[in-house]
Amino acid sequence: MPEKLDLDKLRGAASQACGLLKTLANPDRLLLLCQLSQGEYCVSELEELLGIRQPTLSQQLGVLRDEELVITRRDGKQIYYALGSDDARAVIQVLYQRYCAKTKGKRA
Repeated sequence: MPEKLDLDKLRGAASQACGLLKTLANPDRLLLLCQLSQGEYCVSELEELLGIRQPTLSQQLGVLRDEELVITRRDGKQIYYALGSDDARAVIQVLYQRYCAKTKGKRA
């Protein structure tokens, strides 16, 4: 006989997953998290690597901070960002393998 599911816990887990997916459902945030899955970067490096302009970059990094998907470290005047969520890292790894790795070495 199958184990009975705890629907309250399942609904809570589904709600958490939806929150993560909602945050990821923005191209700039997804690009940021994909880049941060490769290591720690300061804002100017992210701007140069991803071509996201400063106002948008700051706004999207703020969302990722608020959602606790990234962590920060200050070194002098520079703020460095890194991926700070194991759940986000797991999802990003799958997305990176499925989508980003296919684009390496290809030109548009």
